[in-house]
Amino acid sequence: MASESLEGQLVAVLGGQGLPVQRCDSEPAGEPRAPVRLRRDVCYVVLAVFLNEQDEVLLIQEAKRECRGSWYLPAGRMEPGETIVEALQREVREEAGLHCEPVTLLSMEERGPSWIRFVFLARATGGILKTLKEADAESLQAGWYPRISLPSPLRAHDILYLIELAAKYHQQARHPLVLPQELPCSVICLRLVVTFTSVQTVWVLVGMVGIPHLPIAACGFTLMEQRGGIKVAILRLLQECLTLHNLTVETKGLLGLQHLGRDQTDGICLNALVTVAFRNPGSQDEPPKIRGENYFWWKVIEGDLQSQLLQRLQESSVVPVNR
Repeated sequence: MASESLEGQLVAVLGGQGLPVQRCDSEPAGEPRAPVRLRRDVCYVVLAVFLNEQDEVLLIQEAKRECRGSWYLPAGRMEPGETIVEALQREVREEAGLHCEPVTLLSMEERGPSWIRFVFLARATGGILKTLKEADAESLQAGWYPRISLPSPLRAHDILYLIELAAKYHQQARHPLVLPQELPCSVICLRLVVTFTSVQTVWVLVGMVGIPHLPIAACGFTLMEQRGGIKVAILRLLQECLTLHNLTVETKGLLGLQHLGRDQTDGICLNALVTVAFRNPGSQDEPPKIRGENYFWWKVIEGDLQSQLLQRLQESSVVPVNR
């Protein structure tokens, strides 16, 4: 981070890249900042959507006792020591018999920072489709089915939205390709690109403690933070430097994410795009006043960078986050 200019940081984040997490600018009060661990503090789930040229979707038939015989998309929990992509490839191999590679992160779902599901659009690269002869504890079989005529019963209907999201992305990509970046992080946190726009001018919120940087908010595990989800961490950081009662804050979505899964670094850093605006804009051409000395508004002057940021804001070309 020390060698990165603000322009360099913003270029990297807009390009879906990761940056080292040196410290968090905002942390939940009263919570020890211990490294998170899979199976102890957090659960990460990976899910894959495959669509072929015949507009068919890959489904697996469940073998688990509580949902045996029902159909679902290939999915499962990450194991300690895995990267997100490794977990995705393992689950697809175990449940469908196929080798695969992710195309892009399609969406992220969360129930607070302790449960996060990463939904990928993926493509098959080999392997043999699993049949009933290979049925095991992972799944009974896998098959390709028309997107508009899925088998029944489905294990849950949440996959219908995800299948449609993948189909729409196939037709017209809503965001650039996003894949997890393998960089370590010990906590669940958000690196924020907080923007204020006026006409064709964009300001970005910058943290001042240490080297000027895009601010980072750590997620907490209190009941309030679980219920409010990751947006609670965003609002907490903004409340520390802005008066929010006359502002609207909107979390657009994700620009990227980073995780490693090695050496017990089970944390994740999510790069999120956030907008701040006045409730009654009137003739306000300047961003809201900063309280304290830990942050400032950086006016993005470089033309290409400003245009790229404005385009991402206007088209909402980010990975959606759902609860």
